[in-house]
Amino acid sequence: MGVRTRFAPSPTGDLHLGGAWTALASWATARREPGGVVVLRVEDIDPPRVVAGAADRIQEDLRWLGLDWDEGPYWQSRRGALYERAIERLAAEGLVYPCDCSRADIARSASAPHPGEELVYPGTCRDLDPRRATKRAPALRVRVPDETVVYQDGAVGRVEQNIAREVGDFVLRRGDGVFAYQLAVVVDDLAMGITDVVRGADLVSSTPRQIWLMSALGGAAPRFTHVPLVVAPDGGRLEKRTGGMTVRELREDGVQPERIVGELSFGLGLAPVSAPVSAAAVARASSGRAVAWRRGPWPVPASLVGG
Repeated sequence: MGVRTRFAPSPTGDLHLGGAWTALASWATARREPGGVVVLRVEDIDPPRVVAGAADRIQEDLRWLGLDWDEGPYWQSRRGALYERAIERLAAEGLVYPCDCSRADIARSASAPHPGEELVYPGTCRDLDPRRATKRAPALRVRVPDETVVYQDGAVGRVEQNIAREVGDFVLRRGDGVFAYQLAVVVDDLAMGITDVVRGADLVSSTPRQIWLMSALGGAAPRFTHVPLVVAPDGGRLEKRTGGMTVRELREDGVQPERIVGELSFGLGLAPVSAPVSAAAVARASSGRAVAWRRGPWPVPASLVGG
C-alpha cells in the first residue's frame, strides 16, 4: 500500500500557523510519493469545544494554501459506533473497567508529577468490583501491561515509554460518554489505513499508548514523525493575542499563500531557502530526497506576522 497521511484538525477555532505547519508537513509526506493519499479528518469528538463554522473555515484556509486532500472530511462525531465496538472488543478480553475517580482523587493518591509531566493514574479502581455503586458516572479505562513500548520517530529519533509506570491505565470513554482522543485516533487511523502520522511534537508522549492500543485491537502501527512546534517570534508560546497568528488573519491582511507556504516549508526543512513558493512546487522539489526535519521549535518570522 502506498503512503497515506492524514490531517486531523479540531474545529475549536480558525486554522493557526501551528496547524498549517503540521498540515503542510503531513500533506507533503504524501504528495512527495507517487500515489500518495491525503485524508482529512475533523476531530469534533468533544462537543463543548467545537466552534460553529470552524471546520468549514479550516477547509477554506487549507484550500487557499494549496493543501488539498483525496478523502474526507471524515467526522469523528459520526463514528461513535466504531469506537464502541473497539471498547467491546477490549472488554471481551478483560481489558476494560469502570473508574469513578475524579482528577482531584487521582492527584491526591498519585505521586505529584514534575512540571510538564502527565498525572499518572495509580490504578485505584483496577481491581474493584465493576458492579459496585459509584460516586459518579464512571469513565472506562483500559488495563495496560508493565511493558516498555519503543519506536523510532522520523523526526525525534528513538522514543520509549513504560505506559503502566509513566501514564497508567488510560481512559477510553469519559464519564459523560465522550470517547477519549486516544481511542478515537487509534480506531480511525486503523480504519483509514494511515501509513504515516505526521503531527506536532506535543503528541510524542501519546504515541506509545496509541501503538500499544493498536496492537491490542489487532492492528499494526503506522510510521510516526513528530515535527517541532511553532512558537511566537520572541520564542514564547504561540497565542492569538500576539496578533497575526491565524491563516485567516494573514489572508485578510493581504499576505499571499505562497509566502506563508514558503516560510513554513523552509522552517520545516522541506525547502532549502525562505522564498515564496506554492505547496505543489514544494512537493515536487522535495520528491525523492530524504527530509531533514527541523529539530527545535520554529519561531514565526516577525516579518510574516507583522504583515
